[in-house]
Amino acid sequence: MSRMTPFSSPLLLGFDTMEKTLERIAKGSEGYPPYNIERIRASADGSKAERLRITLAVAGFCDEDLEVTTEENQLVIRGRQSDESDGREYLHRGIAARQFQRMFVLADGMRVVSAELKNGLLSVDLIRPEPERMVRKINISVRD
Repeated sequence: MSRMTPFSSPLLLGFDTMEKTLERIAKGSEGYPPYNIERIRASADGSKAERLRITLAVAGFCDEDLEVTTEENQLVIRGRQSDESDGREYLHRGIAARQFQRMFVLADGMRVVSAELKNGLLSVDLIRPEPERMVRKINISVRD
């Protein structure tokens, strides 16, 4: 018996890559580091477009320990702390110092406009330009 998926409809053409992306995301979901995603509305004067902001809690990481990249249609945020022995002797170590990689799939046209580290929070701002509404007429050829 074959498995029915949301993208198996004959009316949805070319969505097989999206289905594979969703399966990959479902398998790789880890809770570290915690994050928020918020919508920042456009200004009333229209000077700034609507944005999305992803904020990750990265306590103990400095800007040299973090890397924000876009690879194809994914936003990838990596954190790796250098394991320097600076003479500290921990009696209890509750602040995580492990490396991480967090990926977000971006829709077509999404762009990263900024990344800022402040008070242990890494904020990444994204914008999505409004797509052009386009109607294109397709000519029908008639063969005899």
